[in-house]
Amino acid sequence: MVLVRGAAVALIASGLMLSGCGGVHLPGMGAKAPQTDAQSGIGVNAYLWRATLDTLSFMPLLTADPWGGVVNYDWYTDPQSPNERFKATVFILDTRLRADALNVTVTKEIRNEAGQWTAAPVAPQTETDLENAILTKARQLNLSNAG
Repeated sequence: MVLVRGAAVALIASGLMLSGCGGVHLPGMGAKAPQTDAQSGIGVNAYLWRATLDTLSFMPLLTADPWGGVVNYDWYTDPQSPNERFKATVFILDTRLRADALNVTVTKEIRNEAGQWTAAPVAPQTETDLENAILTKARQLNLSNAG
């Protein structure tokens, strides 16, 4: 829970407001981390997978592929900023718990005066802050599992 709040602080600093968010999870497999043994054929790190779902639980989950390591989140609009919305995609690229095994992309849109959504630049630090929050959570999960 502390990490999620820490991630929220990082996102607020990057222009994404998180207050009053509720989590959305894909029924069934989205709520569980995949196994990463050779027999299962899953090609992602289970700690990164679980940390991704936990860290971004405030956003609506669109699709989750634990074998391909791709998690797509649908548009999220903070009630405090109704004219901005964000969506994210997380790529888990390895079975090892490494910083280069994770890539987060964020898309931002702003509603113009005509009510149309138009693409807008994302604060440069946003994606890095999300990656760091996911990695920190994954390391915590790994350490708690090692004991």
